[in-house]
Amino acid sequence: MEQQKQLILIVDDDEINREILWCIFGEDFQVETAENGREAVEKILSIPGRYSAVLLDVVMPEMDGIEVLRLLHDRGLLEQMPVFMITSETSTEYIRDAYELGAMDVIGKPVIPYVVKRRVESVLELFAARKKLSSQVDIQKEKLYENALLIQELNVGMIEAMATAIEFRDVESGGHVQRIRSITECMLTRTELGSGFSRQQIDDIALASVMHDVGKIAIPDEILNKPGRLTAEEFEIMKTHSIQGALFLESIPVLRQNSIYQYAHDIARHHHERWDGNGYPDRLKGDEIAIWTQIVSLADVYDALSCKRVYKEAFTRDRVNEMIRTGQCGRFNPKLLEAFFSVEEEIARMYLPEALEAEERARECG
Repeated sequence: MEQQKQLILIVDDDEINREILWCIFGEDFQVETAENGREAVEKILSIPGRYSAVLLDVVMPEMDGIEVLRLLHDRGLLEQMPVFMITSETSTEYIRDAYELGAMDVIGKPVIPYVVKRRVESVLELFAARKKLSSQVDIQKEKLYENALLIQELNVGMIEAMATAIEFRDVESGGHVQRIRSITECMLTRTELGSGFSRQQIDDIALASVMHDVGKIAIPDEILNKPGRLTAEEFEIMKTHSIQGALFLESIPVLRQNSIYQYAHDIARHHHERWDGNGYPDRLKGDEIAIWTQIVSLADVYDALSCKRVYKEAFTRDRVNEMIRTGQCGRFNPKLLEAFFSVEEEIARMYLPEALEAEERARECG
């Protein structure tokens, strides 16, 4: 029997905007529309729970989006139904109010179809997974947030599941996220970089590292898995995964309660920053980049160079180390490099099969 499509509500006073969103979601979802906030509230309250998500404009007649969001918040409806603010309003006051009231995400107009669709679908998948998990535990749903241990278990499972989902899309990555986690933990436990961190903090940072590329969920497959060099335009789209990753993590309220959130959010947004300020997206430099993010950044580069990817073969260990030392993949903190190379031999053992294959290819090429 064909599974019934989820029902979403699109609320916008502009008919063209409603039609655009209908075209984006109409194939995979049942879609209803409302022309203003008051009509939307009437539809939502008529049969609570019927909508899987609401896409809500901010500036509308009769009742604006913030008023609608406040009403839904006050009635406790945002726990079961994610609301996405889709608006051309750029005021930080609007955005702050939206997040404080419980909006799952704030998406700017004009919308990019594959981005808004991916962000909405990803959150709906998480909501479905959370409901499924809740049905399996021997407690009432309202007690879930009160039990710290169950929240921790939920968050860790969710984090690992999301990271694994990214790897399923990035077909050449293999055990990438787990190697990043292992390298991060190694550098924090075997070098002076971990001085001052508790064991719990080190565990949190290592777990947070697996989320570094979560923003790739918003990158089209044809770019993510392109077997060759990206064009300048494609690379600019690929670069957005750092910002998209941070926004995605911000959109998960239960994760914000977890001790790993500050690390995961910083790593997702800034793992492509560089020591000399030539990274992205915020062009941070020097110690403006947190040490945990510097570690993950270096681990990410080492892994990318050491492993075969859809667009390249694996480099030899000597070549990888030379490229990192000489800054061919961006400049790194000299103290970070010193610590890294003090344990690089141990880290290299994770790549033994890839390293042997790369060495053999180098010999064949003379």
